[in-house]
Amino acid sequence: MELPVALRQAVDHALEGVKLPALKQAADVLSRRYRAETRDGRLHLSDDMAAKAYLAARLPATYAAVRASIGKVAEVRPDFSPHSLLDIGAGPGTVLWAARDCWESLGLAVMVEASPAIRAVGSTLARHAAPVAASYCPGDVTSKFPDLQPADLVTLAYVLDEIAPDEIEPLVDRLWSLTGGILLIVEPGTTAGWQRILRARSRLIRAGAQILAPCPHQQDCPLAAPDWCHFSRRVARSRLHRLAKGGEVPWEDEKYIFLAASRTPGERPTGRVLGTPQTSSGVVRLKLCDAGGAVGEHVFSRRDGAAFKAAKRLDWGDAMWVE
Repeated sequence: MELPVALRQAVDHALEGVKLPALKQAADVLSRRYRAETRDGRLHLSDDMAAKAYLAARLPATYAAVRASIGKVAEVRPDFSPHSLLDIGAGPGTVLWAARDCWESLGLAVMVEASPAIRAVGSTLARHAAPVAASYCPGDVTSKFPDLQPADLVTLAYVLDEIAPDEIEPLVDRLWSLTGGILLIVEPGTTAGWQRILRARSRLIRAGAQILAPCPHQQDCPLAAPDWCHFSRRVARSRLHRLAKGGEVPWEDEKYIFLAASRTPGERPTGRVLGTPQTSSGVVRLKLCDAGGAVGEHVFSRRDGAAFKAAKRLDWGDAMWVE
């Protein structure tokens, strides 16, 4: 997956003249903070160089994860056509661009972000997001949350990993109260990210939310550690992306986990693929989380007819619609 053309051009313009050694150093610091899930009271994107390092080193991957998550939401709610977006902890506007790419109906986006540096960068990028009217406002997700109007689509992407565990449920409550249609939460595809998603999921189910994806059911998650639910998206690396991260291959795989909750039910698939399909002559083996709330290996052969044909087309993270 690549960035949309308009966003890629805007990012290239924002990074013009930036010295590569400084960019690489800032990208390295940023990556270490994210991997360690550092919570020291400082913003990860604390200054202009950190914000630009994010554009070069992290934006392509986070965009890919968010866009993939949004695509899975659209699959189970084909009737959903949001006009308004409220994105909390918006960073450079990643969700704005992913939602704009999926839904032509989107006309208004309000993005809340604590870091002045990344707000400035995101505001510049958002000027190229027409026809969506996008605006930023300052706000911390836990302590200085501004008064906001509800939106059709409310999002929180790569934010829960930056707050303390006991702050997750109050934040989810606040976001759900602002959700007119769908709430989407995206997290890194780590075991810790999955646990945060489970915490948010339980809270939303208790509040009466309908879980749209990735779960094909409302039951307790059937997975148990050391297993965990997550997905992967391959990301194309630009030359600058490779240089900023010190990478050699022209791609990377972003592991992510997400949760979509709705005010109204969506279409329920019969299962969700939770790992890379295993194929051999005339046989497909899928690890499926099914609509009954169970997880296990399902084997499809040619004698299964339509189910076998459907299974052959599936990849990790896809929904299955045939019994």
